[in-house]
Amino acid sequence: MDFTLAKIVLRNLKSSFTDLLPIILVIAFFQMAIIQKPLPNLMEVIGGGLLVVFGLMLFVQGLEMGLFPIGEAMAHALARKGSLFWLLSFSFLLGFSTTVAEPALIAVSAEAADIAARGNLIASDSASLNRYAMGLRLSVAFSVGIAILVGVLRILRGWPIHYLIIGGYVMVMLMTLFAPKEIIGIAYDAGGVTTSTVTVPLVAALGVGLASIIKGRSPLIDGFGLIAFASLLPMIFVMGYGTFIFR
Repeated sequence: MDFTLAKIVLRNLKSSFTDLLPIILVIAFFQMAIIQKPLPNLMEVIGGGLLVVFGLMLFVQGLEMGLFPIGEAMAHALARKGSLFWLLSFSFLLGFSTTVAEPALIAVSAEAADIAARGNLIASDSASLNRYAMGLRLSVAFSVGIAILVGVLRILRGWPIHYLIIGGYVMVMLMTLFAPKEIIGIAYDAGGVTTSTVTVPLVAALGVGLASIIKGRSPLIDGFGLIAFASLLPMIFVMGYGTFIFR
């Protein structure tokens, strides 16, 4: 048993190291061939790199053991219950709650508030900074909740995904013409930070689990695509938030 566990851990560590190897090689090449200076705090960098490899192994294992199964199981249970209201409520709340807890979004929102204060767009006191950052987070979280709800409806109704995506990006382009220029870059980045470590596994599992239990739906064709909505709608909502705040 102990030997089997050790074998699994070593295999996962090797897989994590292989995933990170291209990054290590790029940094090493530029450090030795271009910069040609020793890394400051080399031992700390090596120690931090080992922690990243170990942390990535634990994270991936946790996804496989916990988040993916629970997402699929809840999708199955709600679909069998036959209540559209509870299924859509769960979809919205799942998107909202996972996005509010997204570490990348928290970091980007705080940085955006700091930059806005330095640009004299908002007051520089801590209350104003926190209010602006929280407004960004809630705007993105609400938009992701709506996005997952629409994506679930698409799976249930069999709507073609390309029409919805094309229509959404047309709206993004139109809003870009009228939104304050200070918010456009943040809005476009918001579409990326939402699809990160916490949101993606649960949302993908929800889509696949739902498509696999509904008659006439294919997990491969209909189960994926929720992440695209989760990337698209935050751009629209954040530009709307910026228009309201800055004007």
